[in-house]
Amino acid sequence: MKIINPANQVVLEDVPEDNAAAIAAKVARARAAQPAWAATPLPERLATIARFRDALVTHKDELALLLTREMGKPLSQARNELSAMPGRLDFFLRETTGVLADETVFREGDAAAPKLEEIVAHEPLGVVANVSAWNYPYFVGSNVFVPALLTGNSVVYKPSELATLTGLRIVGLLHEAGVPADAMIAVVGGGAAGAALVEAAVDGVFFTGSYATGKRIAQALSGRMVKLQLELGGKDPTYVCDDVDVKAAAEGLADGAMYNNGQSCCSVERIYVHQGVYAAFIDAFTKTVRGFVVGSPEDPATYIGPLARRDQLAVLEAQVADAVARGGRLLCGGRRLAGNVFEPTVIADATNAMALMREESFGPVIGIAPVADDDQAVRLMNDTDYGLTAGVYSPSQERARAILRRVDAGSVYWNCCDRVSPRLPWTGRKHSGMGSTLSTHGIRTFVQPKAWHLRRA
Repeated sequence: MKIINPANQVVLEDVPEDNAAAIAAKVARARAAQPAWAATPLPERLATIARFRDALVTHKDELALLLTREMGKPLSQARNELSAMPGRLDFFLRETTGVLADETVFREGDAAAPKLEEIVAHEPLGVVANVSAWNYPYFVGSNVFVPALLTGNSVVYKPSELATLTGLRIVGLLHEAGVPADAMIAVVGGGAAGAALVEAAVDGVFFTGSYATGKRIAQALSGRMVKLQLELGGKDPTYVCDDVDVKAAAEGLADGAMYNNGQSCCSVERIYVHQGVYAAFIDAFTKTVRGFVVGSPEDPATYIGPLARRDQLAVLEAQVADAVARGGRLLCGGRRLAGNVFEPTVIADATNAMALMREESFGPVIGIAPVADDDQAVRLMNDTDYGLTAGVYSPSQERARAILRRVDAGSVYWNCCDRVSPRLPWTGRKHSGMGSTLSTHGIRTFVQPKAWHLRRA
């Protein structure tokens, strides 16, 4: 498998791809290694992940450059992803002990020697298959493999084919930190390798990617009693109320729509603006977008670089053409440039009939639509197959909360966007997925309860 720099199409490396037989053998190795890893005292497992945390800090610049060359993330943003990792890992290191603690839910008789006790214990799933994503390989991957390892599972991890070298480097650093080689195993390959891993004898499948692939995985696992968790896409809306600071809202939402070239599952993908401030918002938003620096991803000044997937350029072109044909006003951008780059693009007067407002874009394009009032905004925000995030910009928390209570999304934002916290569950509704990562919910998803009934003779 050739690893290609999307900015210049230079082949970075040829990497041997795993076939189905090799993947089955890796899963068997992980199965054999899991009991010993689970039996490793929790303080030792915590110390191992702490050493991995420190290694990410030590090698940050090298790792960021590799990520930029492999998937095109602007270098400053690749460094940002690495810089945020210690805080995420510290959360898991701090909270896992409490999540794994036994819970005594009933006690009868003498407290020192009760006649009957009921205890809930938490045991690992076993072998976890982690089919991960390329857009934030450190964030998305560690949301799975770190709590999975801490809770005593072994992990067979397939990084995206667009972030393979980064994935292999992550696994190497985990091994150097003390995770046994067979407790954390990398699988290399594209869709066929991912399908083979899903079909292997694992105890849990954790996938991050598109709804279409997530649906195929769910169908493939039908009839198997395997834990399944799907973190899928979004068509994330934000509503700008008529009482906002227009300039501040425009600048924040432009960043939320275009950061990482718009290749985030929680990127702002639809904006609804109260008609009272619509014209002013459009002007401020477009001015901000025109100021974004487009260039080489290795230039620290670059904000917009190449898309990771070349075929996505055609998707964005089609969305823009459809929007214009349906009455949208192209205010800036709309074209592909050399080196897998798509110009940051703003479409005004968008409607929910446009593909731009219904289908995931995963690129630096945004549709903006006027609305008459809060009720119309809620109706249009909910007019989607997805339910990942949604936001409201207004100085009134009361107004924002009243609106967001009516929006069907797993995460909601007031005066912010495109934000993920390790302390809060990351979860989708409808086509945005099932299950939770992050928070204590995201740690507990990697264990299964065992009910203990203890009666003294």
